[in-house]
Amino acid sequence: MKILTVDDDPRIREVLTIALERAGFQVITANDGQSALRNARRDNPDLIVLDVGLPEMDGLEVCRKLRASSDVPILFLTARDDEVDRIIGLELGADDYVTKPFSPRELVARIKAILKRSAAPSSPVPRALECGAIRLDRARHECSVSGQAVSLTATEMAMLARLMQAPDLVVSRVQLVNAVYGAHSPVSDRTVDSHLRNLRAKLAEALGGEDPVETLHGVGLRMKQWRDA
Repeated sequence: MKILTVDDDPRIREVLTIALERAGFQVITANDGQSALRNARRDNPDLIVLDVGLPEMDGLEVCRKLRASSDVPILFLTARDDEVDRIIGLELGADDYVTKPFSPRELVARIKAILKRSAAPSSPVPRALECGAIRLDRARHECSVSGQAVSLTATEMAMLARLMQAPDLVVSRVQLVNAVYGAHSPVSDRTVDSHLRNLRAKLAEALGGEDPVETLHGVGLRMKQWRDA
């Protein structure tokens, strides 16, 4: 699979290239935001490792521009220890983030986890899931509401799929995290909340303001559109 790495520090690009090539990935590099956009559109990578602190056009702006036309998975690489920046990145549509200095082994593991979420599920789950007006086809990475396409990131789609597999049952936070990220994942509550908030906002907008996900405080989440089907 093809990974685009974007960082203005040549030493970090070299470390990323070595680690990713050892893991069996093909690597493309860029050193600024403009070349990142150009290479992403030209080479169609399977995932982008994107530094936040790029000169001229920072990684947040690059992510914003990419998300206007692409759902390619994005992992932010940031030296900023400010939680606000990380949350903004997730709200813009990033799938995960790693803070510098980073462990190449952890970064590769995070990338593999994101790509696994992006792939079609190997478990015997129906190819297309339907819940009221919502239709989800993970094999095609497509989501629609009343026939209109809704653009979701890989993480958002994995969350929605877990909720739609048994829409009348409550899914606990632990079950949702395990299904999306894998058991014992170090993902933070803030990261999970950001992805859930983005997913619910996108679906609510498509449904005319109605949030199709019901929160049962202290218990978990479930879909509520199914009862109207």
